[in-house]
Amino acid sequence: MSCGNHHDTECSEVLDHLYEYLDNEMGEGDCAKLREHFDECSPCLEKYGLEQAIKALVKRSCGCDTAPSDLRGKVLARIERIRAGLPVEGDLVAHTAPAGGAAADAESSAASPVPTPAADSGPGRDAASYVAAEAVARD
Repeated sequence: MSCGNHHDTECSEVLDHLYEYLDNEMGEGDCAKLREHFDECSPCLEKYGLEQAIKALVKRSCGCDTAPSDLRGKVLARIERIRAGLPVEGDLVAHTAPAGGAAADAESSAASPVPTPAADSGPGRDAASYVAAEAVARD
């Protein structure tokens, strides 16, 4: 994504590190760069606000439950592999329609425990979301 304006820090770089910023996992210098970018770029500021609101909603809805450390490690490792463009074990593959037509397709979709981009797309659904859903479904 790019807003079309020149910034010292590109929009794509800001959005690549948005969750690190939201989770306070960045150094102060990097945080300052992102804050400066948000001051200059309303599309990125809007995306930041949306993700911050979603994170707050999830926190309220999930209470104090924390993911087991091994699950968190698996999800983070998969996210890093995806970001690096490396293959990930159990990658979601685009499904083709079965020979039985629409009825068979609906039946096979109902049996699938993991959401796929075709079955569960929408705003905020990215590769990391699918990886996390897949990891949760396995554990």
